[in-house]
Amino acid sequence: MFVLEYKVKPKPQQVLAIEEAIRTHQFVRNKVLRYWMDNRGQGKAELFRYNTDLRAEYEFVKDLNSHACQTAVERVLRSITKFFDNCKRNIPGKKGYPKFQKHNRSVEYKTSGWKLDSQTKKHINFIDKKNIGRLKLIGSRDLYYFQPEQIKRVRIVRRADGYYVQFVIKLDPRDTVKPFPATQRCVGIDVGLKEFYADSDGHLEPIPQFYRKSERQLNRANRKKSQKYRKGQPQSKNYHKARVRYARKHLKVSRQREEYCKRVAYSVIQSNDLVAYEDLNVQGMIRNRKLAKSISDAGWSTFRKWLEYFGDKYGKATVAVPPHYTSQICSHCGVKVQKSLSTRTHVCQCGYTEDRDVNAAINILQKGLSTVGHTGTYASTADGFPSAGNWRYAWGETSSSLVGAILLGYEDSLNQESPRL
Repeated sequence: MFVLEYKVKPKPQQVLAIEEAIRTHQFVRNKVLRYWMDNRGQGKAELFRYNTDLRAEYEFVKDLNSHACQTAVERVLRSITKFFDNCKRNIPGKKGYPKFQKHNRSVEYKTSGWKLDSQTKKHINFIDKKNIGRLKLIGSRDLYYFQPEQIKRVRIVRRADGYYVQFVIKLDPRDTVKPFPATQRCVGIDVGLKEFYADSDGHLEPIPQFYRKSERQLNRANRKKSQKYRKGQPQSKNYHKARVRYARKHLKVSRQREEYCKRVAYSVIQSNDLVAYEDLNVQGMIRNRKLAKSISDAGWSTFRKWLEYFGDKYGKATVAVPPHYTSQICSHCGVKVQKSLSTRTHVCQCGYTEDRDVNAAINILQKGLSTVGHTGTYASTADGFPSAGNWRYAWGETSSSLVGAILLGYEDSLNQESPRL
């Protein structure tokens, strides 16, 4: 699937209609979830049937397009399925029991309830009884090159800086670009807090720390918002203005981090045929209250997400390896050298001296070279095995054209990757 997003600037009466549609979508989702909680054992058919009963009972639910109501039910089904999957896998901690939604920010349509301008495809008209009406699409990507039957979903999303319309298009991203030419190079990457990452070639990418640099402005905006808050009373317009200003500053920081990770990941994929990185449990690492802010500001998960996406899109191999002892083991002789987090230089008894993160990146590359494949989001299913469309990565069928030539110098044999890295 391929997602295109456009900014829209609705009129005041259209804003009210969009908010009403979003609230209705949230209402349907919460009512269906309550029905499932009160009637355990009910399946997919019963939940959709209850959705039909809601449309007959409530007139404002009937005004929303029927497919939009169905997507609300699908969101409930996804949360229920995820909960039971976590229980079956016996993951540590909370299993993610489905919760009621309080602040919904989007409404999703399927193939009905909306219509694109047939001439330019620069306007969209929502034609259900919520009376959202015609909206102009502001963006550089042109929908004119896609057939109407390729558009499978349309979402209206509310953010701090306004409203957006997203189009989910049935299209493989690999069909839109040509694969990058082979570079005969491979690299290991070790992410960190002092530097954004260090690679096995000795390059250190500086860390931007967008949140740290904006923290003073964020705290000031938060104080301004808190000063206008009145407990137990309806909030004033000035409070809501201050709240929006505060939210926009956070949105700016998150977008800066996203674009930085995207640019760096694209550069890494473009320059290498194989990229090895650590399979970090970031969610567990942020439980350290002394490092949680710095880890969240670094954006490691976002960086990995874009690495895997660009690797799949441009035909490059990305490998996630276990992170155990990559910083402690000497990449030259293999001896384990204990060191604290404050020790930034690796000094081994064999005489090898290197930056701590560069040494770890070399160890990560050596682990990655023992496997040929794509262990990221686009190659594995929930149980850890490669998905149907990505067996070619797991079995190394791309080694002759992508990584086989450069790996022959490192390893004598290439085995199928472990299903649980």
